[in-house]
Amino acid sequence: MKRKTFIKTTAAFAAVTAINPLASCKMEKAKLSEDLPLDPIRKNWAGNYTYKAEKLHVPKTAEEVQKLVKELGAQKALGSKHCFNNIADSPLNQISTENLKGVLELDEENMTVTVGAGAKYGDFAPELHDKGYALHNLASLPHISVAGACATATHGSGVKNGNLATGVTGLELVNAKGDLVSLKRGDEAFDGAVVNLGALGIITKMTLDIQKTFEVRQDVFQELPLESLQENFEEILSGGYSVSLFTDWQDQKISQVWVKRRTDEEVKDLGDTYFGAKAATRNLHPITELSAENCTGQMGVPGPWYDRLPHFKMGFTPSSGEELQSEFFVPTEQALDAILALEKKRDLISSQLMITEIRTIAADDYWMSPCYQQDCVAIHFTWKQNPEEVGALIKMIEAELEPFNYRPHWGKLFTISREKLASRYSKFNDFLALAKQHDPEGKFKNDYLNTNIYS
Repeated sequence: MKRKTFIKTTAAFAAVTAINPLASCKMEKAKLSEDLPLDPIRKNWAGNYTYKAEKLHVPKTAEEVQKLVKELGAQKALGSKHCFNNIADSPLNQISTENLKGVLELDEENMTVTVGAGAKYGDFAPELHDKGYALHNLASLPHISVAGACATATHGSGVKNGNLATGVTGLELVNAKGDLVSLKRGDEAFDGAVVNLGALGIITKMTLDIQKTFEVRQDVFQELPLESLQENFEEILSGGYSVSLFTDWQDQKISQVWVKRRTDEEVKDLGDTYFGAKAATRNLHPITELSAENCTGQMGVPGPWYDRLPHFKMGFTPSSGEELQSEFFVPTEQALDAILALEKKRDLISSQLMITEIRTIAADDYWMSPCYQQDCVAIHFTWKQNPEEVGALIKMIEAELEPFNYRPHWGKLFTISREKLASRYSKFNDFLALAKQHDPEGKFKNDYLNTNIYS
């Protein structure tokens, strides 16, 4: 790969440390300015990207955010630091949302909850459950912030479940002038503002749909024959409220199938087999060789939605490891062909792979969502921390997925050009106009947006 192309691919490939799916980077000692908190983590959550922003600001209120936005030049919101690229970086200033957290309002009449932008799903989900309510879905990790997850169209799984952003009914952001802007579902700009890539301003709070709480049972099956997947693709992926396939692309088998079912809707025992896969006899980590200690409860034992829909427990302390991530969305009707195309490259892929996860996401109407007006299957790769080798494989995978008009996950590693991205989002120019409306002078621009969104 040419050096220029490699660097353009993502700044994350300049990494020197990363983690496994349950990990976080260690605290990095740095020379602090008066604007930095003590002992900041100046790397992303994975440790594979070092932020270049000169200063980090940590406001405690929306009013403080407004003041900072007015006074500062180039700036960017910083959430839970879970993105694997430079989307949350800035040449000058980062504004952390870590103090904008907690449940701000529970509206039981309208069935919504309003939380601070920096609230992590794992922080407020148990409280929500205790009050008798639930969200529609959660991602595999609960350590991510609401605003950051929605801004990048982060998702869980389920053929009828939209990504996490589809639960948003309203939001409040600070635009480049420092004004507080409130948008609600149904407003003209709302569908362009939820999955916003950080281009419109600093989100300060979000309002989410809630429903009555529910329990989920999680059953895991091993060694699903690839032939069975080909013959029963739709049935397998729709066999639960949320279904995930894990594969190492070896032996023409899907390593594990995780079937999560609501006990108020799906109570039938699946038995000892699932389309040819055998029921697990113990709790499993997605990477079978690793300990399942940090994974959510399995073996069909019911538990609260917040403790089953994620793959990993909310209360554990992650351990260190090494990892990079990429993910690509393809239309559901083409997904099996896309998987089979990649299966032909299994030996190349497996050389740097930790695990691949395959999930379903329902269509939505958000302009910059990879699932905009199309049901999708997302093919996720967790890689070893070998940036050059992984960079070459990502480019190869994108070439294989080109016939399927793939869209990458905005927060992970990809190489697709801005021109191709623009061609795959019919509302791309509308989003550009919306971004320029809220940020006419480019305060929120950064290398990521300049490469992937702005010409």
